[in-house]
Amino acid sequence: MVREAHGYDILSDLFSGNSPEFPVDRSKLGFAPLAEQLRPRTPDEVIGQQHLLGPGKPLRLAFESGQPHSMILWGPPGVGKTTLARMMATQFNCAFIALSAVFSGVKEVREAVAQAELWRDQGRRTILFVDEIHRFNKAQQDGFLPFVESGLLTFIGATTENPSFEIISALLSRATVYVLKPLDEAEMGQLFDRARERALPDLAFDEAARARLVGLADGDARRLLNALEQVRIAARTAGIAAVDGHFVEETVAQSLRRFDKGGDAFYDQISALHKSVRGSDPDAALYWYCRMLDGGADPRYLARRIVRMAWEDIGLADPRGAEIALSAAETYERLGSPEGELALANAVVYLAVAAKSNAAYNAYNAVRAFIAEDGSRPVPLHLRNAPTRLMKEMGFGKEYRYAHDEAEGYAAGETYFPDGMKPQRWYRPVERGLELKIGEKLAHLRQLDAEAKKRSGR
Repeated sequence: MVREAHGYDILSDLFSGNSPEFPVDRSKLGFAPLAEQLRPRTPDEVIGQQHLLGPGKPLRLAFESGQPHSMILWGPPGVGKTTLARMMATQFNCAFIALSAVFSGVKEVREAVAQAELWRDQGRRTILFVDEIHRFNKAQQDGFLPFVESGLLTFIGATTENPSFEIISALLSRATVYVLKPLDEAEMGQLFDRARERALPDLAFDEAARARLVGLADGDARRLLNALEQVRIAARTAGIAAVDGHFVEETVAQSLRRFDKGGDAFYDQISALHKSVRGSDPDAALYWYCRMLDGGADPRYLARRIVRMAWEDIGLADPRGAEIALSAAETYERLGSPEGELALANAVVYLAVAAKSNAAYNAYNAVRAFIAEDGSRPVPLHLRNAPTRLMKEMGFGKEYRYAHDEAEGYAAGETYFPDGMKPQRWYRPVERGLELKIGEKLAHLRQLDAEAKKRSGR
């Protein structure tokens, strides 16, 4: 029997010793969604992922070996993670248990282990598929680790998040990570054509409708098939046999592009924005900025990141960058969306074309690292204030030279580091923008220091 558990099928009753019947042909069920009806059954039927399934590629070799192994399938939604897991069970004639980390816990894992032990006694291997494995906490992941180690379970985890951060190292070391990619436009077109041929032969689609559906899916196969299902239902209801772009616009819910706040896509895109600004490409920077807005990113978050870019990558080469970034952030707070987003766009463009320097950023990090490793050095006496008589008698501030009273407003030869500490040169201005002038000034002051030391004989 098939036991439905929170939307995931556990093949065979977990509490019986009956051998499971796999696969279940759900396409024969009248309520099966289009995505389920068209689910590939063999590697050759899979559209996309040719970097894994092409001739001689890792997953293709895994299928051809006849020997399942534990793996983690990492990729965005709708690229075939569940399909590949089911396919593994079919190809290797393994019992298949599917759990969702959203709804399952240690109890469900224990039940799966108990069932796997029964199947092992019958001479059958078990694949345990855990969808959204990143939602399992450490204790839950630890729960099935011994059974993976013993070989009782072949573990397949699916995740949209970076396994390096979300999967415990012990489990990660025992599983091969395969990275799945979103389907490109050509692959989505292949999927569209297959779906129309096999499931929607009574409907005609013009090129505009096809392009719109592929675009809305944004590399997500499941999303494309769900949209096609919406169109099929709407067309039957309206009594039409020809679907154009306008009909798609009217009937398909306009969903946001692939974007998951807090997920990999989110951080990949903000990384691309930051690197485009750093690389002085205003057009690419604007593209990623608008992509994030299109995906639903909070403009306030983008404003904070833009201000950070100004200080980290533009720095003192162009201090106006920070002013413009802060002004844009303030403008957004006053005007809101969409007017305030234009101000942020202006800031992005300005930062991209501005002179770049990370000299202050590097110096800051270097000093923090030095202090973390160094001891606590006392402030030299000549740098201490002496507000009381006792302090003056102790020599506080006695040999301090007031820079304003010195030639050029600079106390040449003076030292401001702790006693016994060799003067450091952490800040190294770049030869760009304002820092070019800053570098020239510092060079001049160091020349004055050298001359002062020569005169004093030090």
